Amino acid sequence: MQITRTIFCAVALLLAGTTVAAQVGHVKTVTGEASVTSGDRQTPARPGTPLHLGDVIRTGSTGALGVTLMDNTMLSFGPSTTFQLEEFLFAPAKGDLLLGGSITAGSLHYVSGAIARLKPDAVRIKTPSGIIGVRGTRFAAVVKEQP
Repeated sequence: MQITRTIFCAVALLLAGTTVAAQVGHVKTVTGEASVTSGDRQTPARPGTPLHLGDVIRTGSTGALGVTLMDNTMLSFGPSTTFQLEEFLFAPAKGDLLLGGSITAGSLHYVSGAIARLKPDAVRIKTPSGIIGVRGTRFAAVVKEQP
């Protein structure tokens, strides 16, 4: 009976044209105002909010947010931050390891997870003035608005 129900649900999703994006992490902590935008849907960030590729994380002027990704990478965002999670692959058995994102405003504190330990050159964070390539276990970045 369980197999029949599972097959029925899978067929229903295919027929509906629904794409289920894989979760790559989740919100761990939130202070103040923060949101996660997936596609055109913006939701208030709360502990446990799932994160997917392409999601944009925003914090308000008094907000802060902590994220844990599936490889145990930890990202912490300070006030007035905008960050987009652009790339994430974590299949160590296949050697598929990749983490990429961009911060356009605000601050980010990064603590490496398995991807950076196994393949340091697979982690890149873009800023308006350059790209941070991870070679260690942690870093902080601050992006100030340009006048």
